[in-house]
Amino acid sequence: MRTSFFSVNLFNALLLLALCLPVQALAAPEKQKILLDTDMVEAFDDGVAMIMLANAPNIELVGITTVSGNSWVQEGTAYALRQLEIEGKNIPVAVGMQYPLRPQRHELFEMERALFGMGHDAWLGSFGRKEPASWQAFYQEHYKDTPKYQPTGSHAVNFIIDTVRANPGEITIAAIGPCTNLAAAIRIAPDIVPLIKRVVYMGGSFFQPGNVTPAAEFNWWFDPEAAQIVVRAPFKEQIVFGLDVCEKVIFRLGHYQRLLKTLGKSPQAELLQSTFVGQMFAKDKDFTHFVWDVLVAAALIDPDLITEERTLNIDVNTDYGLSYGQSLAYPKFSPPGTQPVRIITSIDEERFWNMVNDTTYWHSVR
Repeated sequence: MRTSFFSVNLFNALLLLALCLPVQALAAPEKQKILLDTDMVEAFDDGVAMIMLANAPNIELVGITTVSGNSWVQEGTAYALRQLEIEGKNIPVAVGMQYPLRPQRHELFEMERALFGMGHDAWLGSFGRKEPASWQAFYQEHYKDTPKYQPTGSHAVNFIIDTVRANPGEITIAAIGPCTNLAAAIRIAPDIVPLIKRVVYMGGSFFQPGNVTPAAEFNWWFDPEAAQIVVRAPFKEQIVFGLDVCEKVIFRLGHYQRLLKTLGKSPQAELLQSTFVGQMFAKDKDFTHFVWDVLVAAALIDPDLITEERTLNIDVNTDYGLSYGQSLAYPKFSPPGTQPVRIITSIDEERFWNMVNDTTYWHSVR
């Protein structure tokens, strides 16, 4: 009788466990909390990265902080707000740092360019344009409209600090522009460094030449001092998407046409066609481009996209000379204070382009 009673109870326990498993499997996984720090542009590349993160089912985009780089921070703020309006996503946007940490660098830039030279990419970002009076003035002039959303009253640096402290161990920072905001945040509040889950960058070039100078990649060249402060911080995890992977993923006419078909008659299609990229494809079928920041967003959504990587200690050169802004990786011996990072070198490109064209990530086309 004891054996029979034990067997029945064991069977009941196993049956109950089996019945519970499907319920647990159906439970929604916890969303990743992402803070996007960006020198925002329209569509490719920062705009698409933001939209994909904003609409991804497994991501909670807790905020967007803007910084000068590709665009002046005033322009980037207007671009971010407009694209969020199109997607119907009222996510906090905080206006950030206007200039690089090196004093007067934006004013002395023409002299620097003459002394240090240019790489294969002549792009200057906000260094090559006049600074707008305000984000509101730029929005009204550029869009001929009144903004529906407004930035948060908090400065981007304070927004980063407050968000990390309110969510210890949960925030991934996607730093897809110059690192000025994040560098200022960890200088003001070093206590947030161990509270950040990870930092994922678009920046640097470790195993090939730079783009805007022979030595340096644009994001980290724009503010090398900030980039060095950040990559030397002892975060729990750092992941870098540099030119080593970004210049492998080439945006061709076929990709552009496929995306336009995906977007259909949505406002995003009109916006994409009006950008530099859209205008160039309209003129030249052989035009090619890169998608840089979109790789970061896609890999945050689907980490299995990554196919090759190396873990090495890295640094950024802040000596004001020919190699200013160069990113360095050390296979063996590295300078004191440098940190190990995951350097991504390849992704699954077919999987990536399928993701970009998945309407899950384009609320405005549904």
